[in-house]
Amino acid sequence: MTSDDASAGAGRILALDVGDRRIGVAVSDPLGLTAQPLEVIERESDRAALGRIVQMARDYGAREIVVGIPYSARGGLTQQGEKIARFADKLAARAGVPVVRWDERHTTLTAERVLLAADVSREKRKRARDKLAAAVLLQDYLAARKQREGERPAENGQAQAHR
Repeated sequence: MTSDDASAGAGRILALDVGDRRIGVAVSDPLGLTAQPLEVIERESDRAALGRIVQMARDYGAREIVVGIPYSARGGLTQQGEKIARFADKLAARAGVPVVRWDERHTTLTAERVLLAADVSREKRKRARDKLAAAVLLQDYLAARKQREGERPAENGQAQAHR
C-alpha cells in the first residue's frame, strides 16, 4: 500500500514528536480532519517505545504514522533529525502501516507559545508540550494532505469539488 492509497481511505493517523527522553503522540479523528493530543511516552528504550507506538497504532486502527523530523533552516537533516530518522526506520520495520516523515520545524515552539498564551503553569507546560507539539505536527500534515487531495484531478477529467 502506498502513502497515497492510505490517505484515500478512512482511518486514524498517529503523529509522533520524538525526543531523546519523551515522545509526544497525537491522533486524528477517523476522517483525518482534526488532531488531538493523546499522550507522552517516556522513552526508556527504543524497543519499549516502539512497542507502545505499534500497540497504539493497532488500538486506534491507525492507517498511517507521521514522524516529525527536524530539518535545518537550509532543509538538511540536523543531527537530531538523523537520530529520529533512524527511529522512524525502526518503526517502519515494525508498524505494519506506512510511516511518513514530516518536517516538524517549529512545532515545539508553536506548542510552547500556545501553552504560554493559555497561561499554563511551567510544570503543566512541561507535561503537555510534547503531545501538543505532536498535535500541531499532525494538524499541519492533515492540512497539507487535504490541499494535495484538492489539487488532484478527478478520474473523469473534471475538477474535484472541495467538500
